[in-house]
Amino acid sequence: MQLASRSQSVRLLFALAAVAVSSRLLVGHHSFAMFDSSSKTSITGTVTRFEWTNPHVFIEVDVPGSGGELKHWSVELGSPSILLRSGWKFTDVKPGDKVTAIVNPLRDGRPGGMLYRLTLPDGSMRGNGTAPPADPPAARSAP
Repeated sequence: MQLASRSQSVRLLFALAAVAVSSRLLVGHHSFAMFDSSSKTSITGTVTRFEWTNPHVFIEVDVPGSGGELKHWSVELGSPSILLRSGWKFTDVKPGDKVTAIVNPLRDGRPGGMLYRLTLPDGSMRGNGTAPPADPPAARSAP
């Protein structure tokens, strides 16, 4: 009797450990801690690449700096399925388009962020899986 109980305890321990490890991996993938959600930065530039892929869509943008140099920004969005449900089409953004993006910037200062709102060349706007949000209180321009 004692051997069966010990065997069940060991199996239960392994099962709990597997659940703990796998749930930590899932939470880690969906963490947005790298983005400063309390800050907004506005960038205007030319799209160099639009990646409509799972698990997240990316827009790559070259943004002119104050001295004329280009700074390459990588803007992360939600998944294609979420964007489709909010009105996006994979043809909305094309390389060469001049766009303005308001993003939650990366905390480490690198040129990148999570999309808050995108203004397309025709003036229409897209949100990140939602209707285009209103202007944030104070979006600072990228340096």
